Amino acid sequence: MQNKITELFGTKYPIVQAGMIWASGWRLASAASNSGILGLIGAGSMYPEVLREHIQKCKKATDKPFGVNVPMLYPDIDKIMDIIVEEGVKIVFTSAGNPKTWTSWLKERGITVVHVVSSVKFALKAQDAGVDAVVAEGFEAGGHNGREETTTFTLIPMVKEKLSIPLIAAGGIATGRGMLAAMVLGADAVQVGSRFVASEEASSHINFKQKVVDAKEGDTQLTLKELAPVRMLKNKFFDDLQELYSKGPSVDELKELLGRARAKRGMFEGDLVEGELEIGQIAGLINEIKPVSEIVEEMISEFEKTKSESLNF
Repeated sequence: MQNKITELFGTKYPIVQAGMIWASGWRLASAASNSGILGLIGAGSMYPEVLREHIQKCKKATDKPFGVNVPMLYPDIDKIMDIIVEEGVKIVFTSAGNPKTWTSWLKERGITVVHVVSSVKFALKAQDAGVDAVVAEGFEAGGHNGREETTTFTLIPMVKEKLSIPLIAAGGIATGRGMLAAMVLGADAVQVGSRFVASEEASSHINFKQKVVDAKEGDTQLTLKELAPVRMLKNKFFDDLQELYSKGPSVDELKELLGRARAKRGMFEGDLVEGELEIGQIAGLINEIKPVSEIVEEMISEFEKTKSESLNF
């Protein structure tokens, strides 16, 4: 299944395991890479030296390509980038910031750079900044999201129409059927997050994994647009947010309720009541916690089967 993305990353399949906070440690990234896709370590929830440890362990656990996802709002980003170079990481996904800030610096050091966007406008800015590929992420995605609320299957053909570099689709994709649909619309590959949260190798807490498996349609919602839009599962914390919204809160009042380490509390420590539980809408299709290898195998098998059936339609 070779194409522009598999050639760019050196992978067997055009699938990227998203670099998610509190879920994407070295075990998940190495298992993903060993399964023939691109594994990503999520640096957003790691102190610099913790990231170094995860990179070193990942290098020992796989001889396949892997990368690091770096949210550019990270306070110690200079240290993070230096560690990435020092440890010989060859692929970096950047998000939540201006791609011009780091793209040239990384590429001068021989690193392949991909930037995550939520709109055509930002996709073009990323291309102009010199990135090697773009991830276009729709409104369905979990975690921090774009304010435009453009769905994945609307966004992908719009971006494809304007872009000349490889395009990776993200948001609401967890199956082989979804992968095929995204690629028919113009994507060269897909990035999958939520499905890998509910994997055995994810570093997220088992309570959170089970909550994802139990989720149904309508159990997630995008909120906190005044701070940084985030899609999460509905729980007591979410209900408290909605109650506060009913009173017309200020940004400071929202920040006070959110507090510190709310996402860690929910996703890593397993507090399903007061924690922030970030996950995508596709959670309603996730019914079982499985090893990464089985998830990838099922996706590829379903992709090929659906593709074959479609040709005979």
